[in-house]
Amino acid sequence: MRALVIVDVQNDFCEGGSLGVDGGAQVAGRITAFLDEHAQDYAAVVATRDWHVDPGPHFADEGTEPDYTETWPVHCVAGTGGAELHPELDTEFIDAQFLKGRFDASYSGFDGQLGVPDMVRSGAPEGTSGPFGATAAAATAVEEDAPGLDDWLRAEGINSVTVVGIATDHCVRATVLDAIDAGYDTSVFTDLVTGVDPERSEEALELMEENGAVLQTWGGTAD
Repeated sequence: MRALVIVDVQNDFCEGGSLGVDGGAQVAGRITAFLDEHAQDYAAVVATRDWHVDPGPHFADEGTEPDYTETWPVHCVAGTGGAELHPELDTEFIDAQFLKGRFDASYSGFDGQLGVPDMVRSGAPEGTSGPFGATAAAATAVEEDAPGLDDWLRAEGINSVTVVGIATDHCVRATVLDAIDAGYDTSVFTDLVTGVDPERSEEALELMEENGAVLQTWGGTAD
């Protein structure tokens, strides 16, 4: 059985966000259009999100220019608008969400744990958590023993994954390579991803293919 893995289609990674990628909003809409036609082809549809509370040196120190390799501007802080899924992505198709990078740098969706980012639990703490303004309730969106993406997929009987999302040269690349390493038959829709740097994105796609991913195109359009 196959799952669709939607990587980090979040406001901060789309135009107008703190790490906006050109074409991010378009990819969000195209993924929704793809799901309108093909959701039934997948046994599960999951999404990953950066969900930062206090990721340490992943965020550049205040007053220091990020190097955009190891350090980055503040982005996708848990419980803030920038961490929300882009409104062009229809969340009705999504069966589960996996939150990553709460307390460290995290690129691969396989680092994520099952969470409920859009629900405030009864008795959830109030106020903020960490130095970047994450809401305390959002910081508790992942339970202590929540399964990771790999464990969840295996429990669902998934043996193949298709990966789409943002950004080709960072989190999509890491997720695809981890999926291959974990033994999944892995494919990527190259017209349902977008990257930060065009040249590095092409290199990332070549690396994915060299490691066994099948590159394909959907060819459809969003309305």
